[in-house]
Amino acid sequence: MRDQRLNKLVKISVLSAAAFILMLIEFPLPFFPEFLKVDISDFPALLGSFALGPLAGVIIEAVKNILHVLLKNTTAGIGEIANFVVGAAFVFAAGMVYKIKKDRAHALYGLIAGVVAMAAVAAVCNLFIFLPLYEKVLGFPIPAIVDAGAKINPAIKDLNTFVALSIVPFNILKGIIVALLGFLSYKSLSPILHR
Repeated sequence: MRDQRLNKLVKISVLSAAAFILMLIEFPLPFFPEFLKVDISDFPALLGSFALGPLAGVIIEAVKNILHVLLKNTTAGIGEIANFVVGAAFVFAAGMVYKIKKDRAHALYGLIAGVVAMAAVAAVCNLFIFLPLYEKVLGFPIPAIVDAGAKINPAIKDLNTFVALSIVPFNILKGIIVALLGFLSYKSLSPILHR
């Protein structure tokens, strides 16, 4: 029993370290404001959620973001909290559905649920918590955020349309990228994760 716990702890640690490293590799996309950057750091957490359970995926998300705050904090922890909350919603939802029945169909349903959860949580939290915190704590005014979005998409007029037309599509796209990586690679990586 102790060996199983230690084995699980080692796997969570390795996946957390991989997630942290992947979080450092980020890039903007031309059809979103430059401060919205894509990374695939949720991929190891998704693997952990499928192989070790949804709570393991959430722990991996937490450790990844704690490491990021300690080693490369640029947003007073707000960006890391946002990354944790949104990533945790994704991997927890995906892992919970996959836990029902561990087959390809439930993996796909779980990934869809994860992408939907990610987009919904990102929308609500950015609208009411994270973007107002950026303004209050970092002095990054919401009108400047809206203007950055409007330069790319003229339909963006206010915070609500910014969230609907930038935050939601960005998180759907990021979720789809990570979901595809997970769906295409989990079966081949599963034997390593279950050793």
